[in-house]
Amino acid sequence: MQKDALNNVHITDEHVLMTPEQLKTEFPLSVEQEAQIAHARQTISDIIAGRDPRLLVVCGPCSIHDPEAAIEYARRFKALAAEVSDSLYLVMRVYFEKPRTTVGWKGLINDPHMDGSFDVEGGLKIARRLLVELVNMGLPLATEALDPNSPQYLGDLFSWSAIGARTTESQTHREMASGLSMPVGFKNGTDGSGHGHQRHARRGDAAPFRRHQPGRAGLPAANAG
Repeated sequence: MQKDALNNVHITDEHVLMTPEQLKTEFPLSVEQEAQIAHARQTISDIIAGRDPRLLVVCGPCSIHDPEAAIEYARRFKALAAEVSDSLYLVMRVYFEKPRTTVGWKGLINDPHMDGSFDVEGGLKIARRLLVELVNMGLPLATEALDPNSPQYLGDLFSWSAIGARTTESQTHREMASGLSMPVGFKNGTDGSGHGHQRHARRGDAAPFRRHQPGRAGLPAANAG
């Protein structure tokens, strides 16, 4: 029996991606930008905990497909955020990954050219370049944590993350949420029920965990949290 008859039987193509460290080196954050993101994360934590009386509002496009349009949106978003800052804390939604119930476009990272070419490395580069530019505009950013590999590439740029309706009940995503460095929200399940799924998700998220995933250098790692 040939060895290949047992491995990657349903895989037709494979491309090795650059590592998270390589992507971050190509599109780095400055010390000032890192401090800005840390401050935004703390502000969001304070609002959730009731230490800041403002209302947290995460809003923006359903998903990002055009970086230039996202920048134009961000300019207007920043102006609005300044107007309402006394009572509302606005966080711009910048979603690059689309969960699908069946099939469809899965987002800018998966297929940035929207032509079925699935240039994932190109998508990661476009996403990180855009995020750095948005952070440079002074905006706090939010996303949905969908692919467990993506946070190593982009997670340092976000101030808030969501676990979506299709993944709220997923053990993998609950463990991933435990390891994220920013505040995380869980959506209702796809059946519309909220409290049970969210209660179980928060319990799973808060529990100690060990899981394996690629580390910052792109090598397999066992993480504990």
